[in-house]
Amino acid sequence: MTEVDVLVVGAGPVGLTAAVELRRHGVDCRVVDRLPDPVPYAKAVGVQPRTLEVWDAMGLAREVLDAAEPLIGQLGYVNGRTASRLELDLPPDIPYGFAALPQYETERLLAEHLATFGTQVERGTELVSLEQDAEHVRARLALAPGKLEEEVTARYVIGCDGAHSTVRRELGLRFEGDAFPEEYMLGDVEVDWDLPRGYAVRSTHQGDGGTDDLLVCVPLPGERRYRMSMLVPPELSQAPGGGPGDPAGADEVQHGLESRAAPDLADIQQVLDRLAPCPVTASRLRWSSVFRISHRLVDRYGSGRVFVAGDAAHIHPPTGAQGMNTGIQDAYNLAWKLALALKGLAADRLLDSYQAERHPVGAEVVGRTVQHARTGFETDAEDVATVIRREAQLLIGYTDSPIVTPTVPHTDPDDAVPPFPGDRAPDCGGLRGDIATYPVRLFDLLRGGDHTLLLYAAPGADPDPVTAFPDLAALGHRRARGHLTAYTVLAPGLLPDGAPGLPTALRDTAGEFRAAYRPHTAEAFLVRPDGHLGLRCAPTDTAALRDHLSAIFAAV
Repeated sequence: MTEVDVLVVGAGPVGLTAAVELRRHGVDCRVVDRLPDPVPYAKAVGVQPRTLEVWDAMGLAREVLDAAEPLIGQLGYVNGRTASRLELDLPPDIPYGFAALPQYETERLLAEHLATFGTQVERGTELVSLEQDAEHVRARLALAPGKLEEEVTARYVIGCDGAHSTVRRELGLRFEGDAFPEEYMLGDVEVDWDLPRGYAVRSTHQGDGGTDDLLVCVPLPGERRYRMSMLVPPELSQAPGGGPGDPAGADEVQHGLESRAAPDLADIQQVLDRLAPCPVTASRLRWSSVFRISHRLVDRYGSGRVFVAGDAAHIHPPTGAQGMNTGIQDAYNLAWKLALALKGLAADRLLDSYQAERHPVGAEVVGRTVQHARTGFETDAEDVATVIRREAQLLIGYTDSPIVTPTVPHTDPDDAVPPFPGDRAPDCGGLRGDIATYPVRLFDLLRGGDHTLLLYAAPGADPDPVTAFPDLAALGHRRARGHLTAYTVLAPGLLPDGAPGLPTALRDTAGEFRAAYRPHTAEAFLVRPDGHLGLRCAPTDTAALRDHLSAIFAAV
């Protein structure tokens, strides 16, 4: 019997993200996947700006940017006529835009990054069963070749094994929802049209009963290369319910690629002839498949020492490229909490916050993508800028979390302004130190994997708040058991006298920190390892910081 801190089941983007984060936090883990080789399909292709921020913190952004294709907008057509043009514009304070990257490339980059920590994916290794007690999880693995079995004892297990998850089944979690009646086909092809590069294409035919034909094309890296999805024509369709080769037969979840005969280039060309906005010829078919879509959500994101993430927890239409990106944030949310628990540093209920924070996100994403799949983005009641930021996953927040401290206004509740505790901590530039001559981004300071305490001061505060900064930083460092880094952020014009123990000082030379965080004359901001704001309070409010950290860290 072998032992490990965490067993990660599934080596897709979600499982690999979980493993990288665990290793980055110093946690031993194994990653197993039942498939003998990575699947060379461009399934999930949309990479959201928030995911790029996550990969930036993990040290992977440069490799992804080099491999990805920019996504700058979407062209919409109805019955052959131009209907819309959506520009995926984001404010200048957002460090990354939208991108397209085939899933197999995403997995390759993550697996290579994981290997730098000395951890390799164990392929051809399938989870057969698991059981747990108060201290451990015992998992049986079937090893190829020969299907020899190994028993593994893990302190925790993360199930990232997809829509037909064995981990979810072993936990007995409910996975409620339904399947869409339509079947779709996917194809990875090149086309000879001259539409502008970087734009997705959505073309529909509207009949008396609504949309009766659909074509969605997402650009991929490469010259005029697209991942196309379209309705399966009647002659290729198969009755719902799981036929030969349909993975839905095992657990009645009808979601994902089907193993029956794939469409050929002629099938895709027929759809292009009907719906493409201009005459076009498709060529160089790399792969194709038929797939089904369901919308389902687990009742719980885990039980005891076993958790689920990604498609094992939530499945929904691919509208807006939310699935993979939501799963990556599941893993990012969970990993730092598991790391503290494994080191004996976590408060008793810290791991419960994974369910409290991520289950509502999963429910919102499932509901929104179902609505958009049925009615389109055009029916969204929000303004376009808000829709884009939400699709970019920049608006995800945990304001109701048990480990987030609500805003503590200094005077009147009406003084509370965003970002609120639970919100994504925004980036900003223009921060300058006393030695380096170049400005740095705030995100450069948040890559360490610990909590980060930002202590802001501007002229006009009385008494001088900077004198309180060393004591608050020392309290935070002690209460976080050493897993907290503090910085002083000074407004232009503030020249404080030296204070013993003052955290590293940076100057907000361009006023970008003030614009992003809208602080009072003096204020403390605590940023969590996953880049969300946990607390903002007065720099003299030692009780607020102490109480907040007590919900996260075990008592000293």
